[in-house]
Amino acid sequence: MSSNQPPRILCFGDSLTAGYRIPTPTDPQTGETPYGHVLQEYLGKQGHVEISWVCGEVTGEMVLRFRAAVLERRPQTVIILGGTNDLGWNAAPAEIMRNLLKMYELARAASIIPVPVTVPSIRVEVGTDHPDGASWLAGHLQRRQQLNRLIADYAESKRVPYFDLFSATAESESLMLAEPYSNDGLHLSVVGYRLFGRLLYEQLFAPAAAGSSATSARPAGA
Repeated sequence: MSSNQPPRILCFGDSLTAGYRIPTPTDPQTGETPYGHVLQEYLGKQGHVEISWVCGEVTGEMVLRFRAAVLERRPQTVIILGGTNDLGWNAAPAEIMRNLLKMYELARAASIIPVPVTVPSIRVEVGTDHPDGASWLAGHLQRRQQLNRLIADYAESKRVPYFDLFSATAESESLMLAEPYSNDGLHLSVVGYRLFGRLLYEQLFAPAAAGSSATSARPAGA
């Protein structure tokens, strides 16, 4: 990349990177709203954001296309969000992390800064008279937390920036995806994707542009 060109930032992932959502009464807008577009709005001429996504993709499939989609494009930074679909297929957090780790390390070996992102929560309305449903929800939330701890531990041990999307968009008490940020219980709403892009800029790219060296993009006070 020429020295007079802005740094290239690649958003890599599944439907959450695509900004996928369906029209709902509380989120009636149509079309995809990628957080990368929001990040580009805030960056302006400070950076050039590209997006690479496949809806429904699991992390093993992400690994297979990582070389062509990321390494060959040689961005300065790659934001990696994956694992939600694996969790939906009941994959173990440790198994998902092995795939994420491959991508993080491939990026670092190519002198590309990886930015791991924790997977967001889910939102499911479960009545108190349905103990099986409550147990199912608790199990899903627990596996998300387990995976996210692995992601955070990796980032902190390698001193690479990361973003805690789970904490930024979850209710503090229930740990479910907060209603304003939830589109269909799994994907984010327009408000959620815009929050994602704005916080990424504020907590990671804005400090970098100002000359500071943030090692974590964990949302303050979330």
